[in-house]
Amino acid sequence: MIPPAPAYTGTVPPIRVALVEDQGRTREGLTALIDGSPGFQVSGAFPTMEEALPAIEATAPDIVLVDIGLPGMSGIEGVQRLNRSRPDLPILILTIHTDDDSVFAAICAGASGYLLKETEPYRLLECLQELHTGGAPMSPAIARRVVTEFRQRPSQAHPEIDLSPRQISILQLLAQGHSYKSCADALDLSLDTIRHHVRKIYDRLHVHSRSEAVWKAVTTGLVRAGRL
Repeated sequence: MIPPAPAYTGTVPPIRVALVEDQGRTREGLTALIDGSPGFQVSGAFPTMEEALPAIEATAPDIVLVDIGLPGMSGIEGVQRLNRSRPDLPILILTIHTDDDSVFAAICAGASGYLLKETEPYRLLECLQELHTGGAPMSPAIARRVVTEFRQRPSQAHPEIDLSPRQISILQLLAQGHSYKSCADALDLSLDTIRHHVRKIYDRLHVHSRSEAVWKAVTTGLVRAGRL
């Protein structure tokens, strides 16, 4: 049984989600689910990245939900473009693709989460909420692939990467799947302080997203991969 969505009092603005999905029935179903759930609102639903990109720039949604297998520009290329123009914009992949190439291409392009289309509706809404608060939701099978890949990659020392002990601690928590809020709670810091450190981490690692930062930190041996 699907648990009821939490009551929305209207005192907090809804999470605005832009959808990019070429299958009409799926796009309509996602729109109905998100628009019909308290605390969420669809800011736009598009069949192609070519249509979505200018609209996303104009409407500034809180989250973008993207399929990979799109006609014309792929979802991966779309994620790369969005990440360059809006590096702070959380992007969630929702797809049928489970192969390693698609998973890691999406993460390296800047996706903040990766879900399979078999995800239950209530779980999808939970993941959108989690993403909005700084999390990196993944379907269990995808998370296992990512952790396995991280652990199999040889660590490489990069002495030119200069991070403070506090920033290393934050990166370690992010690699374990913590949200910004849970990082703040674990380290007894404010959410704004965590965000300030994360911006510094991005600058020093020369990355533009949480996913890239964690990937680089793990593969270079700065932190160890943990539970996602």
